[in-house]
Amino acid sequence: MAAAPAPPQAPPKPTWDPRRAQTPFPWLRPTIRIRLTLLYGGMFLIAGILLLSIIYLLAAQAISTGNLPPFKIAGGEAIKVTSDDCPAVNNATNLTLTEFNSAISACIDHQRQVALDNLLSRSLLALLGLAVIAFAFGYAMAGRVLSPLGRITRTARAVAGSDLSRRIELDGPDDEFKELADTFDDMLERLQRAFTAQQRFVGNASHELRTPLAINRTLLEVHLSDPNAPDELQQLGKTLLATNERSEQLVEGLLLLARSDNQIVERKPVDLAEVAEQAIDQVHAEAEAKGVTIRGEQKPAVVQGNGVLLERIALNLVQNAVRYNVPEDGWVEVTTEIQHGQAVLVVSNTGPVVPAYEIDNLFEPFRRLRTERTGSDKGVGLGLSIVRSVARAHGGHIVAQPREGGGLVMRVTLPV
Repeated sequence: MAAAPAPPQAPPKPTWDPRRAQTPFPWLRPTIRIRLTLLYGGMFLIAGILLLSIIYLLAAQAISTGNLPPFKIAGGEAIKVTSDDCPAVNNATNLTLTEFNSAISACIDHQRQVALDNLLSRSLLALLGLAVIAFAFGYAMAGRVLSPLGRITRTARAVAGSDLSRRIELDGPDDEFKELADTFDDMLERLQRAFTAQQRFVGNASHELRTPLAINRTLLEVHLSDPNAPDELQQLGKTLLATNERSEQLVEGLLLLARSDNQIVERKPVDLAEVAEQAIDQVHAEAEAKGVTIRGEQKPAVVQGNGVLLERIALNLVQNAVRYNVPEDGWVEVTTEIQHGQAVLVVSNTGPVVPAYEIDNLFEPFRRLRTERTGSDKGVGLGLSIVRSVARAHGGHIVAQPREGGGLVMRVTLPV
């Protein structure tokens, strides 16, 4: 008796533990609030001391200037009063005593006003200089304090590109940023384990589902190749072969849908014009059989992505446009171009009238327009779901609009 296979091993657990031991005095933690309080409080104190010192020096200089005598007495045969700041007293011989005293008082008031004006202007210049220094120093210190947040943001952007192996591993004081980084690393570890398990399941399901379907197809083809087989057996074999082919398409569609839900890691230049031309070539025979004309101009539109998945977008859209068309004089228009810095693939077709409220349902798996989930030979109901998933994986989106007179206009926009 064969031994049972060993269960799959769980992914390794993280080697680090984000949970820290609680300090006996939690209020002593160097939290961001305490650090910012000390930082800006200290900056305000230093700026106040500097401003007070500058004002004190300027005031002392202003008082010294204001106390200078506005005039001086020159000796000689006769006493003569002269002043550089008060020309009125230079002609004191022509002035009465009252006029002389008034001139002296006016000169003293003028000299004090000049000193105060100089004090005000220099204080404003000092305040402006301190403000510039404070803003520059505050900007530098804020950048230093918030640098861990930038590191967390860069790691989150790398993870958004499907690089789940990235970790922040933030060093430094046990503050709010450290706690946030450790929590984020723990979440990334869980996500990586979940995605790894999902990829393993998709790989195993791909093998386990494809193998029996391939065996069934081979056996049916062998029996159908027998010329002596009865007509009933031939008809049954063809029916089973069509059912088996439908199951294979369903499996391939589900696996492709599961793979395309993630971001594309390896990207290469792909021209949407070439992708659209290849899709048109593959559907050309089916279009001729249904009497559908394929037209349109494919201009170069190079994007960074996976060529196989992008070809699946064009192929699914063109196939749907051909299959869901009018019985006579139908057409499909396929165009590619660059618009507003983005690559655009547009597939329009004639067909039945589609109500606007049913547009969103078309992108859901196994949903068709007024068609049952089974009994249709036009597909398995995953085409547009795959298109939307692949477009999102490339950072783009798809928009469907009802066309006037019947049919749809499918517009896929991708970043270049």
